[in-house]
Amino acid sequence: NTFKRYSKLTERLGLDAHPKRMECFDISHSHGESTVASCVVFNEQGPFKQDYRQYNITDIEAGDDYAAMRQALLKRYTKRAIDTEKLPDIVFIDGGKGQLGIAKEVFEELQITTVLLLGIGKGVTRKPGMETIIRGDTDAEVMFPSTCPGLHLIQHIRDESHRFAVAGHRQRRDK
Repeated sequence: NTFKRYSKLTERLGLDAHPKRMECFDISHSHGESTVASCVVFNEQGPFKQDYRQYNITDIEAGDDYAAMRQALLKRYTKRAIDTEKLPDIVFIDGGKGQLGIAKEVFEELQITTVLLLGIGKGVTRKPGMETIIRGDTDAEVMFPSTCPGLHLIQHIRDESHRFAVAGHRQRRDK
């Protein structure tokens, strides 16, 4: 149930209210070529597909996921930093501390302070349920039991972001 997933996420993160809008970024490429960044959007009902976006990443060194993430975040949030009504409550970054660090730098540059940044690290075994969730504001890891509906919501967002990035990358590569 969607409400339960949001409630557990809100509780685990210690938020005052349910997030109304969450966005998640992922980078996809083949050996550094045809790099695409995806941004998927979830609202209180779940995936909000009409707001999904893909960004073709250009002029970076092949395989530089940090530069790709920086470019995608700047493309997405430069205008939104001025029109703050379009900012999400949470931005998930599919990647560990390094990717999250890039996101923190971009949000500082754009002077966006109202968005909670969360990194989704793969965990040592790379198994679902073993993800590490890292808060951008404190660098603290938030523990989610593998059975927690809040973690299932994060996994859903991350998996959707990954699916959308891979699909966009394949389209770009096939052209």
